[in-house]
Amino acid sequence: FGSRFQALANTHRVWWPHLLPVGAMKSQLVGALPLLLVGMAHAVTPVQKVIQLLENMQAKGKEEKHQEQVQFAAFKQFCDDTTTDKQRAIKEAEETIEVLKADISKYISDAAQLTKEIAAHDEDIAAWTGDEKAATNVRAIEKADYDAMHKDYSESVDALQRAIAVLKKQAYDRSQASLAQLTRLKTLNLIPAEAKKAIDLFLMQDSEPSESLEVSAPEAAGYEFQSHSVIEILEKLLDKFIDERTKLEKEEMNGKHAYDMLMQDLRAQIDQATQDRGEKAETKAKKLQAKADAQGDLTDTTTTMEADEKYLADLTATCQQKASDFESRQQLRAEEIEAIQKAIEILSSDAVKGNAEKYLPSFAQKAGSSLAQLRSSAADVPQQRVAEFLRVQGRHLNSRVLSALAVRVADDPFAKAKKMIKDLIVRLMEEANEEAEHKGWCDTELSTNEQTRKEKTEAVETLHAEIDELESSIAKLTEDISELTKAVAELDTAMAEATKLRQEEKTKNEQTIADAGEAQTAVAQALTVLKEFYAKAGEATALVQQQPTAPEIFDSPYQGMQSENGGVIGMLEVIESDFARLEADTTAAEATAQKEYDTFMTESRVDKAAKSTDIEHKTAKKQDEEQALTTKEADLEGTQKELDAALAYFDKLKPSCVDAGVSYDDRVSRRKEEIESLQEALRILNGEDLA
Repeated sequence: FGSRFQALANTHRVWWPHLLPVGAMKSQLVGALPLLLVGMAHAVTPVQKVIQLLENMQAKGKEEKHQEQVQFAAFKQFCDDTTTDKQRAIKEAEETIEVLKADISKYISDAAQLTKEIAAHDEDIAAWTGDEKAATNVRAIEKADYDAMHKDYSESVDALQRAIAVLKKQAYDRSQASLAQLTRLKTLNLIPAEAKKAIDLFLMQDSEPSESLEVSAPEAAGYEFQSHSVIEILEKLLDKFIDERTKLEKEEMNGKHAYDMLMQDLRAQIDQATQDRGEKAETKAKKLQAKADAQGDLTDTTTTMEADEKYLADLTATCQQKASDFESRQQLRAEEIEAIQKAIEILSSDAVKGNAEKYLPSFAQKAGSSLAQLRSSAADVPQQRVAEFLRVQGRHLNSRVLSALAVRVADDPFAKAKKMIKDLIVRLMEEANEEAEHKGWCDTELSTNEQTRKEKTEAVETLHAEIDELESSIAKLTEDISELTKAVAELDTAMAEATKLRQEEKTKNEQTIADAGEAQTAVAQALTVLKEFYAKAGEATALVQQQPTAPEIFDSPYQGMQSENGGVIGMLEVIESDFARLEADTTAAEATAQKEYDTFMTESRVDKAAKSTDIEHKTAKKQDEEQALTTKEADLEGTQKELDAALAYFDKLKPSCVDAGVSYDDRVSRRKEEIESLQEALRILNGEDLA
């Protein structure tokens, strides 16, 4: 009987996992077989409990091996998906960082260029302002000179007119006082020396007869009408001074017009430069703000990318470690199941009952952790000659005014014709002045309107561009916020799941530790019962004869049989040490799992905080840009109305300022020729061409 179990022991290699060395375990199991049969004969139930424990261990081992394969497959899929997502996020972050750095560099370059252009505008404005002041000073000097000269001409003309009027009276004697008008002419600055000399000679001719008269003679007359020479001289001077005064007035008008045009140009240049400077200063401020925003985005993106890189590195290390652990665990489980099968075949009896049925198979779960699967802009001629002259000029100039006047001059008295011509000249000059004023008004209004249309058109285009840019930015921010919100939600889900799994695992481990202690107590009690039993049985004769001396136990396979008593007790001691190791390993596994859980939760909270901060920053930026978009749209509506008003006003200006049929220069030229023709006719009537 003993030899049959020896052969059975040699045929089966028994290995009890995680416990004593394999050789020693085999020796103890083989040595326990004969005594096991005796125990069966005596209905010893502790061995049956060992066999039941082995069968439960085998079933649970296979089930947990399969569950671990399913769990690792899900974990591996999580590792692959998360790694792909993080690598994509890191690549996108690197591209975004490059774009942001390029944008920041361009914003700095644009701001520097705008600073230079603003400085150039400041220099131009200063230069044009200086030109404006200089032109104003020169114009003031010219106006003062004109006023003084015009006053002299006006005083001279007035004095000449009074002197000529006195001299042209009928020839009769006058008092000496009437010659005062001639004497006064000598005091005028504009009277030439030749004229003053002629006046002196005239006065001397008048005074010589008075000096040869006797005292008793009657009072001499102041002047006796003798010659027209002095009158002719004075009339020529009068005509000359009137012409020169008229010329002076024209020069003054031209000078004032040139000054007004210059000032208008300078002011327009200054206003344009000031506007350009303001726009560039605003653009510069926008560039600097955009640079600051880009730097903020760069910081946020860099921080997020670094967090993703750290998370990816940790995840990769964890996944690799778990993969290695999985291979080892699967191999170990396979060997464990094989060993248990061999043990069952050897023991081939009913299952062991007690705490071993519930906890020993769960020992293989000690290294398990489910946390690793969770990580997200003229001369005068007869009247008929004058009429003929005017008719010719009227046809030549196509002037209805000259043609009509020719008919009037041919029909009207001589004096009336002269007056008519003079009145017409005056009227034409008044029309010229009025048209010049209207031209100036039109130029100003058209220039202002053109500038307004240009400004408003540019403003409308700029506002459209800014609105498009804001809409694009808002859409991008909305997308970013959505992605970040989704990532935060995934983190919340992962942390909640991790917390749930950790709590379940903790509860299970605590229960296992408690029950392992109870099992150790039960095994100890069983040992006590067996030892007491075999101590008493050793006293019996029959038992003594059936209890050979146990061979020496060696720490190597196949060292011979142990005594039956020593084998059973050794098996129970192994079971007791197994429960002790179960308690220690479960405690260690609980500490490791708690540490991994704490690390995962800390990293997840940091990642969530970074993403939440990014969401807040982008949400605030989105709100600012939405407010700016509303403002820009309101500005666009107002600016468009102003542009429409400017275009409507331009349409009103066209009939009188643009679409007059004949250009202003042509009208001025024709009116000038009409005035010159009338002046020529007047000179013909005055007989100035008879010489």
